[in-house]
Amino acid sequence: MTRVIVDDNESFESALKRFNKVVQGDRILSEVRRRRFFEKPSIVRKRKKAAKVRKSRRQTMKFLRTNNM
Repeated sequence: MTRVIVDDNESFESALKRFNKVVQGDRILSEVRRRRFFEKPSIVRKRKKAAKVRKSRRQTMKFLRTNNM
């Protein structure tokens, strides 16, 4: 549960802005979007594997770029 404590002399706009920052930091909206529709377990596995492959490629390319110079 996300909470923002509002001071007595704080404006609504600044409290709302702080609340939005906290929600984005907790990644609540991205979790809601992800869970909006049911995803078959096989699709979840494929998506996670693809993410691992992308991350591995990025790290390999970063390593190669730093060591070739």
